[in-house]
Amino acid sequence: MHFLLTGGTGFIGQRLASRIIERGDTLTVLVRKTSKRGALEKLGARFAPGDLLTGEGLAEAARGVDCVLHLAGVTKSKDSEGYFQGNAEGTRRLAKALAELPTPPRLVYCSSLAAAGPSVPGRPRREEEIPAPVSLYGRSKLGGEQALREFADRVPSLILRPPIVYGPGDQEFLPSLLPMARLGLVLKSGFGPKHYSLIHVDDLCTALLAAAERGQTLSKQDPSAGVYTVSDGTEYAWEDFCVTLSQALGRSPPAVVPVPETVSYVVGLGSELAARVRGTVPMLSRDKVREMRCPAWTCSTDRAARELGFTPAIPLAQGLVSALSDYPELRR
Repeated sequence: MHFLLTGGTGFIGQRLASRIIERGDTLTVLVRKTSKRGALEKLGARFAPGDLLTGEGLAEAARGVDCVLHLAGVTKSKDSEGYFQGNAEGTRRLAKALAELPTPPRLVYCSSLAAAGPSVPGRPRREEEIPAPVSLYGRSKLGGEQALREFADRVPSLILRPPIVYGPGDQEFLPSLLPMARLGLVLKSGFGPKHYSLIHVDDLCTALLAAAERGQTLSKQDPSAGVYTVSDGTEYAWEDFCVTLSQALGRSPPAVVPVPETVSYVVGLGSELAARVRGTVPMLSRDKVREMRCPAWTCSTDRAARELGFTPAIPLAQGLVSALSDYPELRR
């Protein structure tokens, strides 16, 4: 197959690009002038100039490809405009460009469980449930999904909603936790139980490539058709995850210390103000705190197993060991 990949320079994108090349498929990566191409050049990827913020070059980049894997997006922003331009409007521009081609390619959109919203404790979220995002990020990713529905009659599209993604190359989730795990003390927002689904980046790549070849596409008649949640199939209490992470580090189980949610909110606000002064984007924001307050972020993989043939292959303990090989300085 001939793939066009957006977001190819990111954590998931680089891993997916490697898988595509290893399969013997042809890969073109959408890039801007400022994109770092070194690792992708070594893989043998082709490049096509294009910009999701303006729409420039998108149709030309997609001409003649079999499938577009759309991973590009904004995970942190100073304001809501940044989220919606990067996730909702950027996806709309891509879908519109594909719809104008004589034969539009298949489009697989890597959305997020945040677009669906949190789950009820003990009941993993399923695709047919009405989305209820709680954050600006989640609403912007849902906006991208809604943009695809506008062109569903022209562009055969599928949506994947992964939960927390971790693995080699992760620059956000694990790096934020490792210093605490080394100290033997990990924070938790709130005093109640918290449960999460996770997926290793390589399992997510497997699901994305499966969606490129099979599965239902979006339908204006059935709002849940063509939507798939994916994870490693296990629900983790926050305390259990922290124990597994410490074991992967070769350390004793950490103390998990609850932090009042009002304190989390104040810290998020302070982080935003400090980042504004520095002209940077905060790692922790009030938007992220809104997600952290929810008691459960879990999802079912039944539909993905049934329609995509997706079976996760990497359990958490194994996945964390492979991921930690990228951070030898933090393991000491």
